[in-house]
Amino acid sequence: MFSNQSVITETLPAISVRGIVPLPNNEIRLDVSKVENQKAIKSALDKNKYIVLLVNNKPNDDKDFHEVGIVAKIVYNMDATPIHKLKVIGITRCKILDYLQTNPYYVVQFVTMPAESDDINEEIASVRLLVEELDCSGQRLLIKNPELIGKITSGVTADVLTDLLAYHLPLDFNAKLKYLETPNIGKRLTYMLKDIQREKQIQEIEAEIESKVKKTISENQKEYYLREKLRVIQDELGDKAKKETEIDELREKILAKKMPKQMEEKALQELNRYASLSSVSGENAIVRTYLDFIISLPWSNESVDTNDIKKAKDQLDKDHYGLDKVKDRILEYLAVRIMTGKNPQAILCLVGPPGVGKTSLARSIAKALNKQFVKQSLGGVKDESEIRGHRRTYLGALPGRILQGMKRAGTINPLFLLDEIDKLSSDYRGDPASALLEVLDAEQNKYFSDHYLEEPYDLSKVFFVTTANYLENIPAPLRDRLEIVQLSSYTEFEKFEIARRHLIPKQLQNHGLNEEMFSLSDDALMDIIRSYTKEAGVRELERNIGTLIRRAIKSILMNKDDKVEIDKNNLVKWLGKPKYSYHRADKLNQIGVATGLAYTQYGGDTLPIEVTYYKGEGRVVLTGKLGDVMKESAQAALSYVKANAEKLNIPLNLFKENDIHIHVPEGAVPKDGPSAGVAIATAITSAFSNRSIDHKVGMTGEITLRGRVLPIGGLREKAIAAHRSGLTKIIIPKENLKDLEEIPVSVLEELEIISVENVEDVLNNALI
Repeated sequence: MFSNQSVITETLPAISVRGIVPLPNNEIRLDVSKVENQKAIKSALDKNKYIVLLVNNKPNDDKDFHEVGIVAKIVYNMDATPIHKLKVIGITRCKILDYLQTNPYYVVQFVTMPAESDDINEEIASVRLLVEELDCSGQRLLIKNPELIGKITSGVTADVLTDLLAYHLPLDFNAKLKYLETPNIGKRLTYMLKDIQREKQIQEIEAEIESKVKKTISENQKEYYLREKLRVIQDELGDKAKKETEIDELREKILAKKMPKQMEEKALQELNRYASLSSVSGENAIVRTYLDFIISLPWSNESVDTNDIKKAKDQLDKDHYGLDKVKDRILEYLAVRIMTGKNPQAILCLVGPPGVGKTSLARSIAKALNKQFVKQSLGGVKDESEIRGHRRTYLGALPGRILQGMKRAGTINPLFLLDEIDKLSSDYRGDPASALLEVLDAEQNKYFSDHYLEEPYDLSKVFFVTTANYLENIPAPLRDRLEIVQLSSYTEFEKFEIARRHLIPKQLQNHGLNEEMFSLSDDALMDIIRSYTKEAGVRELERNIGTLIRRAIKSILMNKDDKVEIDKNNLVKWLGKPKYSYHRADKLNQIGVATGLAYTQYGGDTLPIEVTYYKGEGRVVLTGKLGDVMKESAQAALSYVKANAEKLNIPLNLFKENDIHIHVPEGAVPKDGPSAGVAIATAITSAFSNRSIDHKVGMTGEITLRGRVLPIGGLREKAIAAHRSGLTKIIIPKENLKDLEEIPVSVLEELEIISVENVEDVLNNALI
């Protein structure tokens, strides 16, 4: 029915064989103990005695079969308990198409794979070479199998010859498997020539070792003989006898990593060197550590990024309140990635004061994009080798922080956060900021070179995000490769929402308290934000909330209270006296006192500026711990007023006969910046013209000698501070009108915004 020359598609019972590779043209004896295999044999005997032999891919896995098996005919079966003795004759190879039945025994559909012949002349030549190999010394391989030698010498076809030799030669499992997979006779002959030559070489080496050992020992020294034999084996094979299993495992791991060809060759070269080193050698541990590091690096393992923009947006909104511009930038990144199928060449740099959520935002981005998150803090790093690693010639050499981070990530496309890059420094050991250029430059990081690794490593699929507190501290060449995303300080409204949505639930969970046992009113929470914290972010706010919860827990446990309720009236009792106060708008119009608007690291604030004059010689006194820029701004304002004294109805002799004192209260707090120019000019004009200033007006803007009002920064924070302090009108430069969209709607509705181009417009709106 079946032969090795025809293609037949058929269905037969099947049994699994473990530990051997069955081949056609061979008599195969099997001990069958598994019940399902015994049932399959019975089914085959009841029909036509044909059965399919399936090969287990792994010795301990009974469910994983190779796609090629053989069709065999049962010629003998001894039905014993519990093991059947079975003898079959292999007929032809077959490819398994489908498993039609797995219980109570296997039934498979297959198609036979007849022997293939390409070039008869080439096969004849190969058979002759094979016979010569067997004639020379190859017969030693078959010395224990005289029956096989008889079959071969009696004359067989090339097809049968290769199957007989492959089945009986002492080849390993994988080597025999390739004969099962290959119906082509010419290829099998080529494999056989190589395998016989290799086995002959192994036997020659064994014989040589045996000869060397016998020369050094006597017949009655059995123990010494064994030890000396082991020593010669170790000398001959470079200590591989001890490391053989370890070396094989390492080689499998290296090949499984799918490294670039150059790196794989390097790793295998180091593995060969490791195999040749003695276990007591000092270099042995160094090479092993290097190999372990190479294997632990991700080379081809890539996580699947999300392609659902809506899901990513929901994740960002869930984790962070506000920060709309930053979120839009992340979604733009994702949109480009979906459209192009690769990472955009952009390095985001989140710049903002401490505590505004730069690190947590990066973590949220990783979650939104379904990327692994890894963080490296660069604060205080001043050694170039921290980035590029040490050369392995140094004792205690280590890879750089970049590759250490990639090892932790485990994928080639994580989100890699480089934290606090503005705090890098440099000394005689190199400039780490310059080393970062190769990491962050899209044109270079595909071939990033780490001194420890010694071969290029591809960082092109990594999504790098950096953070910094101060943009000015980032070196210019590094800054040029970054896309700056500014995170300004949170407004009171944003802090309130963040506390309600994130901080209070987080602190309750951390302290083991539930919402039924603790409540904090909205008024009390706003008072904490305004009077107990003064920061750009929310860290101090979170600490204060944690303090309240801890004290509430203490009260619950000591006083057996069911619930602690904190409101505006009892906040002082729970948290103590307020620590901070903001300037409140004056209740009366005054002469020589203007309200400026300031932008500090803690957010916005109002800044009263006082001007007076008294008899003297025209000197100018500036007080209030002013910086150089603010002093120059005051000088410019005074020069403008002097130059336009006649237009402002101010007698010129007042400046010659009086000293002028400009003071900004809170002398212990440093103040600097040009935006107080219009406020100083207004205060000077008010003092010398004896006209009062509207106490409900705040102002900001840089002044020039010609009276132009230049744009300023931090308008959002300044407007919020003006609203909080009770001002109803603010004067801003006309060029800042484009920034009004950043101001919260609730603030805009209650503030009258006046845009000006010159100081005359300011005076017309501020002076009464």
